[in-house]
Amino acid sequence: MPDHKIDLPGGNHSVLLIHGLTGSPFEMKYLARRLNKAGFTVKGPCLEGHCTTLKDLSRTTWRDWYRSVRDSFTEMKKSSDSVSVAGLCMGALLSLHLSCEFGSEVGAVSLISTTLFYDGWSLPWYKFLLPISYYVPFRYIYSYSETEPYGIKNEALRERIVNLMKNDSIAYAKTPAASIHQLFKLINQVKKELPEITTPALILHSREDDLTSMKNPDYVEQNIGSKIVRKIILDDSYHMMTIDNQKDQVAEETAKFFREQLSPAGQTGRQTGDCLPNTRYL
Repeated sequence: MPDHKIDLPGGNHSVLLIHGLTGSPFEMKYLARRLNKAGFTVKGPCLEGHCTTLKDLSRTTWRDWYRSVRDSFTEMKKSSDSVSVAGLCMGALLSLHLSCEFGSEVGAVSLISTTLFYDGWSLPWYKFLLPISYYVPFRYIYSYSETEPYGIKNEALRERIVNLMKNDSIAYAKTPAASIHQLFKLINQVKKELPEITTPALILHSREDDLTSMKNPDYVEQNIGSKIVRKIILDDSYHMMTIDNQKDQVAEETAKFFREQLSPAGQTGRQTGDCLPNTRYL
């Protein structure tokens, strides 16, 4: 698989983009271009074990994936006035873990399709068995295959993406059980850390997310320790919001939120809850 690494020079304020499990920076490239156009320097590494072979992925742990994120963040800090972070799916979890470790050193975080519970409408009836990957020998013999609709509502785009996935050009079509095991370990870690996280947080989620229900953004909203939280629910995308029908809104809201956090006058406080007008449905 090609690396698809993102490296777009811009201003003194930077954004680190983190892709999801079995994916690659390809899924963050549109967001990267939009953020760069808004004046940010943007980088997006390929996580350890990704962009090579499925066998390599199965040999890595969530701490290996996080090391890729941490190394990129600390390197970006050397030449930036601020570094904000945006993550998709598992990338959102790694963004939260980074925010827990580095605190106020993370300017802001955009959590896109955060995945703490695999409870979406497209998952098979046996989805409750996913945690069994915790146990030997299952995590060495099982793999989960991606199926329709692959997190993409746009049918034309879905067809193109599936063709690319068949050649492992942009993502792996399967997830090794060993990686699922590591993902659940990361999920448990982040759940414990949420109350300690104070980084300004933007929560972006789709009401039609096929992999993760509204329980996910609601859980983050209710448990994160941040004083500045904005939750925005989209209504015309599935899980892969950075490339689906509303990718423009995802990019626009992320750039806007990051810019606001650069100025104390622009910080707007907690904006959460389905009944509040500040939580917008697009």
